Amino acid sequence: MHRVVVIGAGFGGLFAIKSLKNAPVDITLINGTAYHLFQPLLYQVATGILSEGEIAPPIREVLKRQKNVDVRLGWAREIDTDNKVVKVSGPGIDYEVEYDTLIVAAGATQSYFGNDSYADHAPGMKNIDDALELRARIFGAFEIADLHTDPEDIDRWLTFVVVGAGPTGTEMAGQIAELAHRTLPGQYKHIDPRKARIILVDAVGAVLNTFGDHLSTRALRQLHLLGVEVELNTKVVGVDATGIEVETERGHERIGSMTKVWAAGVAAPPLARKLAEKTGAKADRAGRIFVEKDLTVPGHPEIFVLGDLMNLNDEHGQQLPGVAQVAIQGGRYAAGAIKNRLEGKPAPKPFKYFDKGSLATISRFSAVASIGKLRLDGFPAWLIWVAVHLLYLVGFKNRVTAVMHWAVSFLGRGRSERVATVQQAFARRAIEEYGDPFERTRLEAIVRKD
Repeated sequence: MHRVVVIGAGFGGLFAIKSLKNAPVDITLINGTAYHLFQPLLYQVATGILSEGEIAPPIREVLKRQKNVDVRLGWAREIDTDNKVVKVSGPGIDYEVEYDTLIVAAGATQSYFGNDSYADHAPGMKNIDDALELRARIFGAFEIADLHTDPEDIDRWLTFVVVGAGPTGTEMAGQIAELAHRTLPGQYKHIDPRKARIILVDAVGAVLNTFGDHLSTRALRQLHLLGVEVELNTKVVGVDATGIEVETERGHERIGSMTKVWAAGVAAPPLARKLAEKTGAKADRAGRIFVEKDLTVPGHPEIFVLGDLMNLNDEHGQQLPGVAQVAIQGGRYAAGAIKNRLEGKPAPKPFKYFDKGSLATISRFSAVASIGKLRLDGFPAWLIWVAVHLLYLVGFKNRVTAVMHWAVSFLGRGRSERVATVQQAFARRAIEEYGDPFERTRLEAIVRKD
């Protein structure tokens, strides 16, 4: 059987696999986690609306009826293109997987633009660990503020800074504002959550700048109505435990804040750069690989690169965005190309992305939608947002529970998932200090054998 190896269980990898369900292939899926992540809703986990299970169904459950798939846990570290082998590091074990066709859809990581130390104090929004850490930090900030008596300390704990005014940052700022002004008032004896400051910072001059001037202006107005302070044309130049340093049109400023969220910039994982070096392919500054029109690596028709890892322009010369629809359509296209090859049919026409529009929610019952020439905002856009996100939530159970939790949060004032633990707040940094226990155990075993 033709061996297809898929790296990554995001939208690109998952839809490629599903499209190969009845194809005469053996598929091996390599993924660093045991779940498929619906990343656009991570901010709702971070702000207590949804649980992590509702946006991250187990891969094995999603693919349990597809018999030609072998799911393997691990991180692809290197691709031997000469021998067609993927080298993988699993928990405490290294292994290799051979392929005839390779689909690389490993997603993106958070980019701090060369300032990786910022991550210690301003977590990103790229995985479940990030979302749970932020949930603990956000709800914990109100709890700790309630214990303090010094007004300056209280202000620092009740100041939330979100860096990046794209969809993720805008949605995050809006939900923290709703927490402070709708959900939490009346629950604390010593502080008024409504006095919390939510500051949205971006180096560019517009909120949701890819949505066009009209929707950008409407989104900015809605954020102001929510009480969010929007600082545009503002560059972050430093982040530490107790605040953030910025360069504004007014000059250098420091914002005292104990809770910072980083939602600005993405980059391809190290695997993409290694693949580019191995194949001689070009990569952009973010590490994305320039692919051919059929989504393959130049000179390597057996390797497809999808989603956030690829750099490809549309027919108008515009680079395709790193959104779910690009990955989904790319996954289906790659699967179709593989089936054509196996059946001896001509190669499909060059990949053409069909833009189904962009959506971002600002607050309950308020969103913006850019769909073709249609521009909507407010409640109609919010209804479209709900419908689209329900459509792409994998699994009937996930859709039902999401609707129930949305009802609690949007129709009422509650949050279904407010539990936050000390482990969630500090485990990531502890692991970084202590190291990977599986890797340490593996190395110790090797030393004993020697």
